[in-house]
Amino acid sequence: MNVPEDLLYTSDHEWIRLEGDTGYVGITDFAQGELGDIVFIEIETVGDVLAREEVFGTIEAVKTVSDMFMPVSGEVLEVNSLIDDAPEAVNKDPYGDGWMIKIRLTNPEEVKDLLSAESYKAIL
Repeated sequence: MNVPEDLLYTSDHEWIRLEGDTGYVGITDFAQGELGDIVFIEIETVGDVLAREEVFGTIEAVKTVSDMFMPVSGEVLEVNSLIDDAPEAVNKDPYGDGWMIKIRLTNPEEVKDLLSAESYKAIL
């Protein structure tokens, strides 16, 4: 299973890649594997400021619909436009082309509560 060392993780199987006070958020390789073939992603929170663990969108696979949760508090700046037309990008490349949202962190201290790659692997 692919768990990149340069990302931080939640126990709900989201990841975040930090770039200063912004971050890119997606779901993990484990999560996409559990969901199966992803057919639709709905994210209507651009411009919203959401607290850590609030729902920022939903992801629909052939057999289920799941909520996606904010790994840290932040303002949703952008949704990955690729996943609108090609939600299967999340299955193919969850840490690259399949990212979900770009956020501006509003409480950077929350980052210290996230899991390292090693800690995330331990809970799988």
